[in-house]
Amino acid sequence: MAQPSSSSPSASAPAAAGERWPALESTPEVFNQFMWSLGVPEDDLEFHDVYGLDADAVSMVPQPVLAVILCFPDPPQDASYPPKQPLFSGGKETGDQVYFIKQIESLGNACGTVALLHAVGNASSEVSLVENSCLDLFFKSTSSMDPYERAVFLEKDDAMARAHSLAASTGITELNDVVDEHYVCFVAVNGTLYELDGMKDGPIKHGPSSSISLLQDVVPVIKAIMCSIPNSINFNLMVLSREGK
Repeated sequence: MAQPSSSSPSASAPAAAGERWPALESTPEVFNQFMWSLGVPEDDLEFHDVYGLDADAVSMVPQPVLAVILCFPDPPQDASYPPKQPLFSGGKETGDQVYFIKQIESLGNACGTVALLHAVGNASSEVSLVENSCLDLFFKSTSSMDPYERAVFLEKDDAMARAHSLAASTGITELNDVVDEHYVCFVAVNGTLYELDGMKDGPIKHGPSSSISLLQDVVPVIKAIMCSIPNSINFNLMVLSREGK
């Protein structure tokens, strides 16, 4: 799969927001160093590239897969993405089970960080965060908040913003406020596959799934997204896997 260099929720993000939240390069190297700097132990979780959607490429990915992150071109106005799936708007019980953050305009190009938070936040049972680390404090502080309140908390989190900017500066692509890609995350929570896109109103359900079959279950969803944006090859796919398991 082609590898885009950066991401953005919108090419019209305010300059100030872009400066505080520049786009992240879509590579495991950038995401791993970012994640580990935030408090995920290096020997627990690691991002890996996915080099194709065929069975052979999928079978090469380290298991178990705890999250899948897709970086893809912002779809044109007339594109059929997102798939016509009902947005989750259920009760508090399921809302508490899926960790979700809205992406507000003041977060600029923070969709890479939002995707990382969705990935790690929904894998909390699989990782022991470093106590009092940036992620540990963030998740403890936002656990009882709604998605919009979490977004406001993130926008004001100076430590997270500094870590994001440092991660953005480690990429090989020149930083640019006007970028054309966006990140979404896919997770399996309590036997259900969810698409987590901070630009949407809530998680999107895609049927049954688990950490054993997550990547395979995501493949048809990703193919549908790619088909809806046929004039671009700028797609990149990464998985978050449990190391040594």
